Amino acid sequence: MTSKQSNRRRFLKETAALAGLAAGAARLGDAQTQAGNAGEGTERDLHAYGERSRFVTSTRLGTNGNSERFRKGKTSYQGGPRSPLQDQVGIITPTSLHYIVNHSYETLDIDPREHRLLIHGLVDRPMVFTVEELKRLPSVSRIHFVECRANGNPNLPQRRLPDATVQLTHGLTSCSEWTGVPLSLLLKEAGLKSAASWILAEGADQPKHTKSIPIEKAMDDVLVAYGQNGEAVRPEQGYPLRLLVPGWQGINGVKWLRRIKLVDQPYMTRAETTQYVEARRDGTMRWFMSEFGPNSVITRPSGGQRLPGRGFYEITGLAWSGGGIIKRVEISTDGGKTWKDAQIQGPVHRKAHTRFSFSWNWNGEEHRLQSRSTEEGGGVQPTVAGITKFLNLGPENFRPPAGMIGNFNAIQTWKVNRDGSVGNALFS
Repeated sequence: MTSKQSNRRRFLKETAALAGLAAGAARLGDAQTQAGNAGEGTERDLHAYGERSRFVTSTRLGTNGNSERFRKGKTSYQGGPRSPLQDQVGIITPTSLHYIVNHSYETLDIDPREHRLLIHGLVDRPMVFTVEELKRLPSVSRIHFVECRANGNPNLPQRRLPDATVQLTHGLTSCSEWTGVPLSLLLKEAGLKSAASWILAEGADQPKHTKSIPIEKAMDDVLVAYGQNGEAVRPEQGYPLRLLVPGWQGINGVKWLRRIKLVDQPYMTRAETTQYVEARRDGTMRWFMSEFGPNSVITRPSGGQRLPGRGFYEITGLAWSGGGIIKRVEISTDGGKTWKDAQIQGPVHRKAHTRFSFSWNWNGEEHRLQSRSTEEGGGVQPTVAGITKFLNLGPENFRPPAGMIGNFNAIQTWKVNRDGSVGNALFS
């Protein structure tokens, strides 16, 4: 028996002995009664829709803000409430914990009976659909991640904090099962004219967010989604209809979708000309940076956590890529000097979060933990130096408050200190 197996067996044996302490735990119903006989109202809430245990307290972190209050300096805008990836198990993000980015505007309260989706422009047959009419059409369900282009941006102050958690560094990505109608089906029904090479999608939100998407992507795997994780899409995610553009920046997934226009060129909307472009050191600009490259992050142990003592631990985390399936994840415990293969846990889906794990015996010394993913096309998650070279960036681009570095998928480093504390060591 190897030392690693021996340590793991001893850890499991001790855990099994401690499990006996749970024998006296109260049932959920008993706990409710002991909490004060909350009455029929509480019981109805629990059984009609369902609540998590009162002992589970994981929440999103951040604020969507309000654009008017933000302009007046009355609130801090943190880029949207982030998902607590450190508490997630498996690959599906609970709908109530899915990250939110609405660019400071409030969530809409739309009556689905009054909502319509218009498809027009360079089509043979302009069409208008009600939500119920869309639900009558053939549907599909697919598991995909959604990610904000700002996720991991090294120039956000909280991204560089020594005690930053994985929720702060990577919490602007979430993964759900999405249900809806393939956009290709709707476009075929409308009849595409030969000149139609882009779509322009528009939401019903206050600024009327619009986004240009190439017709090749629109006809590939884009969904008009009305379902998320087995129920209706939540209001903050675009109820009753939203675009789901797998593997591409979340800005493309127009929420509260009300109009799709077929056009012959990108419309160069505000998001495409001022917010979602990046300057390079040579004076050139990056435009339409849509697909995410291979990424991964260790969620346990990670920033803000503490190892109670030396011995066996399972290193675990999430990997994802806009290019398709994650084929390989490697782990380094010495800051990238050596790498070993992690175990990829099923199920594995295209353009979805993928769970990985790695058995590790901590010896009580300082370690630097990293993960590195490889996608099916052969792309490998880069280092910070690799990204700097690829994007032709200079040191000035990595000093807050420098501009946004979008799609930042550099290998994340967590430092395990001798006292068991774990900190953010991306730039140290």
